[in-house]
Amino acid sequence: MIDVRLIREDADAVAVALGRRGVERAEVERVATLDATARELRGTQETLRAQVKELSRRFAEAQREKQPDAVASLREESRALGDREREAGAASDAAQAAVRDALLMLPNLPSEETPDGAGPEDNVELRRWWPGMDDGRPAPEYGPHQRVPHWEVGEELGILDLERGARLSGSMFPLFRGMGSRLLRALSAFALARHVDAYEEIRPPTLVLTETMTATGHLPRFSDEGYHIERDDLWAIPTAEVPLTSLYRGEILDEAALPMRFCAVTACYRREAGAAGRDTRGLLRIHEFDKVELMAYATEAQAASVHADITARAEAILQELGLMYRVLDLCAGDLSAPSARTLDLEVYLPGVDRFWEVSSVSWYRDYQARRANIRYRPSAGGPPVLVHTLNGSALAWSRIWPALVETGRQPDGSVRLPECLAPFLGGETEIRPR
Repeated sequence: MIDVRLIREDADAVAVALGRRGVERAEVERVATLDATARELRGTQETLRAQVKELSRRFAEAQREKQPDAVASLREESRALGDREREAGAASDAAQAAVRDALLMLPNLPSEETPDGAGPEDNVELRRWWPGMDDGRPAPEYGPHQRVPHWEVGEELGILDLERGARLSGSMFPLFRGMGSRLLRALSAFALARHVDAYEEIRPPTLVLTETMTATGHLPRFSDEGYHIERDDLWAIPTAEVPLTSLYRGEILDEAALPMRFCAVTACYRREAGAAGRDTRGLLRIHEFDKVELMAYATEAQAASVHADITARAEAILQELGLMYRVLDLCAGDLSAPSARTLDLEVYLPGVDRFWEVSSVSWYRDYQARRANIRYRPSAGGPPVLVHTLNGSALAWSRIWPALVETGRQPDGSVRLPECLAPFLGGETEIRPR
């Protein structure tokens, strides 16, 4: 969440910044009012606490000097004042909780580099890449054999069984078979092998506590999109970003250890509640999928280079796989709530003739770290400082798998896979009907 002191010092500037994201000024003003009330109540509590302390001193003095009338009077006064102090404390705690709850619902301030805009149509395309582009080759022209959607190709080859997946778990839960399943496994192994040179591999739990989900900003705003196990108050993670962000929750790190970088491959679970039946064929929107995530803690000064590194790694994976993609700079109105700056990588799927997001590389400033209370000790001395968090997928396989199957489809119906995956597929790079 954002620092409430920003609102105290310049609520108008915060309102203008959040207005770029479509947040009404009244929401910022409400937080400012709640905070002013909370500070006033805390002041009242502290005044009463000081009065109680002074009465305790006078009561002890009266006892020492054996003044029974004064002792009785002070005892009664202290009891009444103590009741008022406790009531003021409860009111102060409730007011502070109201401020925190309101702050939890405010999104992050967009960075100055983030373009203005209200939604996806205002995102800015920064660049495109396709195989051979660096040698001057034009964008690829896809043949009719590549214009077949992946769900049809998967069924023909016996590598994707959506019907049996739905029979087991309901719609939007896919089932992969044979080389389809092996391809998923190979993609994760391939990506991890490219990242472990600089990112520590983690295998986190995929069920996490409410406070772990809250730390990243997924709660309370997006509770409808998560899978909640109420009996145990655990949440199925929507991304490995959630547990990775909280690895050092409540701890103080040394600046010399930063940046700290982590990678993980996990299953991810999302209700896709907002899909409302849109784009639900095949693997385009599913409830469970595998993804390799990169995440880092950094200082503010390190954040830009870390963001660039995560982006470069995600692009390098796409280039090795030979997939055409584009990079979008998300406008303020299309950012996720915790993000200050996000670059989206979208891969082209010829079978559905559309670019689809496969990675969002985001810089959150100290928004998440403030929730999770993750700080570092500056090497130059001084009080602990909140870290900055960054993350991005490299990559999400639920759309890379379709892109490979559609792009690699041959005129005879087989699928040719990139050579870079051969070491992870036992040397095989072709999928033929079983």
